[in-house]
Amino acid sequence: MSDTPFGFGLPPEEPENGDEGKKKDPAGGGHGAGGPSPANPFGFGLGDGGADNPFAAMFGSLNPNDLGAAFQQLGQMLSYEGGPVNWDMAKQIARQTVSQGTADGTKDESVGPAERTAVEEALRLADLWLDGVTSLPSGATTAVAWSRAEWVEETLPAWRQLADPVAERVGIAMGSVLPEEMQAMAGPLIGMMRSMGGAMFGQQIGQAVGVLAGEVVGSTDIGLPLGPAGKAALLPLNIEALGKDLGVPKEEVRLYLALRESAHQRLFAHVPWLRSHLFGAVEGYARGIKVDTTKLEDVVGQFDPSHPEQLQEALQQGMFQPEDTPQQKAALARLETALALVEGWVDAVVHEAASTRLTSAGALRETLRRRRASGGPAEQTFATLIGLQLRPRRLRDASRLWASLTDARGVDGRDALWEHPDMLPTATDLDDPDGFVHREHLDFSELDKMLGEAASKGAGAGSEGEAPGNDDGEGKGAEDGKDGKDGSGR
Repeated sequence: MSDTPFGFGLPPEEPENGDEGKKKDPAGGGHGAGGPSPANPFGFGLGDGGADNPFAAMFGSLNPNDLGAAFQQLGQMLSYEGGPVNWDMAKQIARQTVSQGTADGTKDESVGPAERTAVEEALRLADLWLDGVTSLPSGATTAVAWSRAEWVEETLPAWRQLADPVAERVGIAMGSVLPEEMQAMAGPLIGMMRSMGGAMFGQQIGQAVGVLAGEVVGSTDIGLPLGPAGKAALLPLNIEALGKDLGVPKEEVRLYLALRESAHQRLFAHVPWLRSHLFGAVEGYARGIKVDTTKLEDVVGQFDPSHPEQLQEALQQGMFQPEDTPQQKAALARLETALALVEGWVDAVVHEAASTRLTSAGALRETLRRRRASGGPAEQTFATLIGLQLRPRRLRDASRLWASLTDARGVDGRDALWEHPDMLPTATDLDDPDGFVHREHLDFSELDKMLGEAASKGAGAGSEGEAPGNDDGEGKGAEDGKDGKDGSGR
């Protein structure tokens, strides 16, 4: 933890050697009692007397110049008038967390020319191997090696898409917990609390992204496309840390992870609806999350502007409860199934490409499966912040289904299912993969053509005062689709 409240200080200067830092923490920095650790990703402990009141601990130890800077930053936090999350603060905190290093003492560093070349060659070879096991062409236009700090910079736009919907709900809830007759009088207080909420969300998301930057090995580790489209990326420093205790040559670890990154890139590049489908599933689930207004009312009722850590603690403990409704359960099922299908497909095609070429393919596969299933401290942080664990619960089931589809229908038949979201297996199909694999399936290219023609007719009829969608051909097409869909049960 830095010497400024909640880590609001500027990150260390960008040195030649990545985030090693020319400017060291006067108190020693690192992961002592005040630094982030897997058990305490927020790093709130600040030494004697600081665990319960970070501001009190900080203000008692700062010199007058630092104290003035701290109050100035607190003023900036309270005056924030942007969206539901202060993303400038999130970026600053993430970079600062990265500069402090991971729990094992590993510091970030710039990627050297040799490592950059090794990553580029691994991604290029991975694409060649994947050509023989999938009909989807290469999806990467650029191969890059990132430091942890570069991963933070490149992925923050995606985190914004994930976190803003829930943070918006908190902002609305903050204005609704006061009685209506008090809201007009409490306008300044509500505005202050919303500013504080945006700052606190920004601080915690930044902290979590910074911790996650010390764990990930590429841009697609959590099954979502976090980086820019078409940019396949690996993190050499984290790859080395992952392979350190595996007893596997570093070149094999790097190549196996390059296969996974390249497979994800092919899927996201050539299944045009998939990116929006996944992010839409996350947003749909977020819309069904309700804020624990009882907890929020307690915070509002006791809120003291001189103790903003009250909001910090409330957010850290979690204020979100998924609604127990059929719609919310369906949204969660869609999201979990989508994540499982993406990860299962990647697992299956990578294993097919690597099993005959890499002696450690089986061991690496199992290591990555367990790592993906268990998650890490940063993933738990996001579960607290947005009420959702972004990991597939049925990865093994989905991988077996995709492998069975390859045996039964071949590579082209398997990959053709990505042409339309309604062609994909459902959660029920994961329970009965053999039934799905051997069931006759409808050619959705014909269905799309039929629906397109029906839509054109409907538009024409609508312009003449007729209600669209009543054409007999359209109704029959929809009925045929219902009877013949491939295991979707729709």
